[in-house]
Formats: sequence, structure tokens, C-alpha cells
Amino acid sequence: MNDDASLSAPPSRRTRRIALLGLVVLGVAGAAFVPLRPLTMAAPRCMAGRWHGCYDTFNGVVLMTLVALPLAALVVSALALRRRAAGVASAWRMSLAEVGMVHGTVPFLWMTMMPGAEPGTAPARVSLVPLRDLLMMGPGGIVGNLLVFASVGFFAPMRFAALASAPRVLALGAGCSVLVETAQYALRLDRVSSVDDVLVNATGAVLAALASRPWWRARAAAPSERPRSAFAPTG
Repeated sequence: MNDDASLSAPPSRRTRRIALLGLVVLGVAGAAFVPLRPLTMAAPRCMAGRWHGCYDTFNGVVLMTLVALPLAALVVSALALRRRAAGVASAWRMSLAEVGMVHGTVPFLWMTMMPGAEPGTAPARVSLVPLRDLLMMGPGGIVGNLLVFASVGFFAPMRFAALASAPRVLALGAGCSVLVETAQYALRLDRVSSVDDVLVNATGAVLAALASRPWWRARAAAPSERPRSAFAPTG
């Protein structure tokens, strides 16, 4: 056996995946350290079940979303095991996609529907000029708007074959965002219904869909890869 050749061989795919997963975990841990203090400030009110200071604040909603992660994992496991017992193919992927869409979208929808300082009394405001409000959002606002329908964009193509297309996910994200902006206007939540929100929300959905493309592209190609009939003409 040539030891030099074995030492110079490239790392296996499994090793690269483990290294990549380690980097992702470190990145998530580093990102979580930044909002740690605001989340801990909201923790006493959330643990006491108080509406004010928890469920009507961004920090409280984010905290409760993180606390609910184990419950979401249990729901994924229960759905997957039930489907596997029924002989459903891709049981884990379907279950993860369904729970991921809900758990990753509902908190952001909750935050977008939080009223402003004068709900019901302030006049409804609409901004239909593209890119006019984009600079006013700031980095935090842009990132937040990108994440509103990111879970839908990431998981929907994996769950529904009809959505396994970037243009369709873009249309889905834009349509959902239009509904949210319309609801903000109709309910007079003292928020601005802006076309820039629609643009950024839809962009976040399609970017997330592109990130999950290896999974939903493989699923979309599977039905076409059927075994050839033994009685089919060979030409």
C-alpha cells in the first residue's frame, strides 16, 4: 500500500459534508449570540404568558419560535413515522417540508401584522413607487423582508411538484406578499403597504428556492425516470 498516495488523496465527500456542517453550526451559533441579550430580556414575560412585552414584540416572537423548535421536531417525526407506516415514499422529506413551511413562516407573518402606534385611527398608507422605500428599510429591514417567505420558498418546491420552478416560487412569494400588504391596508394597522415589501419578500422566496434546488430538482426528475416496459418497441 502506498501511504504517500493515501495521504495526498482528496478528502471524502462525507468528510467535506461534516466540515461544512461544522461551519454552519459555528455560523448559526455566532449569529445567535448577537440577539441573545434582547431575547433574554423578553424571556420573563414570555415564560409568564404575558401578551404585552412578549407576543407583541419582535424579540418575544423570535424567542417563542426558538422555544417551539423541539415541538416542531416532534411533529415532523410523528408525521414521518405515520407516513412510513402507510408506505408513503419520501415520508421524512414531506413531513419536514410541511412543518418547515409553517414554523418558518407564521412567526414572520405575525410580526408583519403587528400594529403600529395608532392602529385604527391613522390613515391607511400605500407606497406604489418601486425602490423608493428600499433605502429606508435599512439592513435589518431588508433581511427581515427577505426572510418572511423564505421558508415557503425553500420547502414548497420540495413538497409540491407543481412548485418545483423558480418562476413559480417567485409568483407564489409575490402573491402571498400582496395578500399581506392588502391585509395591512384593510385592517388599518398603521403600517405602510409598500410595493418594495412585495419585491423583497418575493426575492427572498426565490433565493431560498434556489438554495434548496438540488432536492426539489431531483424530486421533479424522478417521475420521468420510469423503467422502460419490456414490451415497448425498441425502434
